[in-house]
This record gives sequence, structure tokens and C-alpha cells, in this order.
Amino acid sequence: MFDWLKKKMQAPTPEKPKPPEVLGLRLGGAIELDDLKFRLMEPLLVIEKATRTQIIKAVGEVKLDAQTRLLRFYTDDDGFIQVLQSGSSDADVTEVKLFYFYETKPIDTEAQWNACLSNEIVKPVWGLSGFTYEKVWDNTQPVAMKEITWAEDESTSTTDQFVMVYERQAGEDVFESLLICAEEAIQDQKPERSLVISSGVALSPTDFTVAG
Repeated sequence: MFDWLKKKMQAPTPEKPKPPEVLGLRLGGAIELDDLKFRLMEPLLVIEKATRTQIIKAVGEVKLDAQTRLLRFYTDDDGFIQVLQSGSSDADVTEVKLFYFYETKPIDTEAQWNACLSNEIVKPVWGLSGFTYEKVWDNTQPVAMKEITWAEDESTSTTDQFVMVYERQAGEDVFESLLICAEEAIQDQKPERSLVISSGVALSPTDFTVAG
């Protein structure tokens, strides 16, 4: 009796946000890199031996403003495809880059964390693997971002990031980016912090295909 009233009074369960997709890139999907293009480019880059077929294992989203976002498609090859999108459709994609993780340094103390944010991320130039990268943005402090990441089981996690981007000309029409990122995630009510260094290169529409 009155079961119909109980059902009416129950609030609907909010729909769980789904991992974003763009250009056919999606959680659990695959990409194939153009073999000839990468055989020609890799000798110029810090990136080495990029696997030509990669599986997307996680997806991250950073909302830069009301219209602009970064999407990161993390693969099983220790890297990620980063897509800059100024709207909600594929036509709004303005940049695609392939990044590989170069090094991750744990940050153990509050003093080390504060020193990293104040002095280590933003510099006029950054040296890596014998190459010199110049600062891309004019800011004197790291750019703060918040990334929501979906895992394969569609569970989510949140990471606060403090970022600076550098770049060098690696060859004719080839530019290599350097992403310096201090990351902070709260685990069991305690911060886990690290400095993550990644190098990347721009991808044109012909440099990769969606394989699944």
C-alpha cells in the first residue's frame, strides 16, 4: 500500500558523467601512428620507439574556461594524446599533440612543494637530454589546472596541476614541446605530489588513425 507514493517521492539518480570523446578517440579505443612519419621524426626528438598501435587506458579532462578544454587520452605506451578543443564538436579541435612521460619525481615535503611551485617550474629556458627549450607563455607563475580522469572501469579521480610549457625547433617544421607539471592528488586525506616531465610533438590529421 502506498508504494506508488514512495516511488513518486524518490529523487531520480543523477546520471554519472561519461568519459569525453573526440575525433573518434575514446576510452578503450585504439590509435595507429603513421609509421613513416615517426621513423623520420623520432631521430629529431626526445621521444623514442613510439609504439605504432596504442590502446587508450584512461581519459582526462581539463576545463580551461566555459568553452575551452584539454582532453588527454592516456595510452598503454606510457604517453597520452592531448587535444585542445574550443567547443563541443570535432570541428572545434585546434591542436593535437602526442606526449610521452620522460620523468616523474616525487615531492615529499611541504617545503619542497612550495619551492617547486615558486622556483622550478617557470624558467626562461629548460634543458632536457642535451636540448634547450624556451618558455612558451609569458606568465611568471605556473598555470593552475584541475584534471578529472576516468579509468577503464569509469571511476574518476581528480588531480590539481601547476603547469608550464616550453618548446624547441627540432627540425624543419618540427617543434618539440616540453610539459612541466607539478601534480597534487589527495589520497586517504593526504597529498601525493610529484613533478612530471613530458615531451611531445604536434600531430596532423594524417599522422594517426583511430583503429577501434
